[in-house]
Amino acid sequence: QVQLVESGGGLVQAGGSLRLSCAASGRTFSRYRMAWFRQAPGKEREFVAAFTWSSGTTYYADSVKGRFTISRDNAKSTVYLQMNSLKPEDTAVYYCAAGAGIGINRKEVYDYWGQGTQVTVSS
Repeated sequence: QVQLVESGGGLVQAGGSLRLSCAASGRTFSRYRMAWFRQAPGKEREFVAAFTWSSGTTYYADSVKGRFTISRDNAKSTVYLQMNSLKPEDTAVYYCAAGAGIGINRKEVYDYWGQGTQVTVSS
């Protein structure tokens, strides 16, 4: 089992920044690929960013490329999502996920999910 706990959401003005954290625990969680997804009201949950522990390769959705950065702190077993130049359309509940299946941007291949943290960007 892998446990994921997100934190760091909040209300921010357009153009501002937030950093989300995802604390991971459980046996062999480092075997999994880590990702961030988000879900806005009335919309499907969508891929935001991901990386693999083994290689450190990162992946981003086109909508956040150049504005968001996914990173990790191995010592703290924590994954971060630094979000800069936020836009109102970034408003959503952000989820941390861990998985090992094929398809880095497919929510179906992620086995473990956090509870989510709300990000609201005002215009």
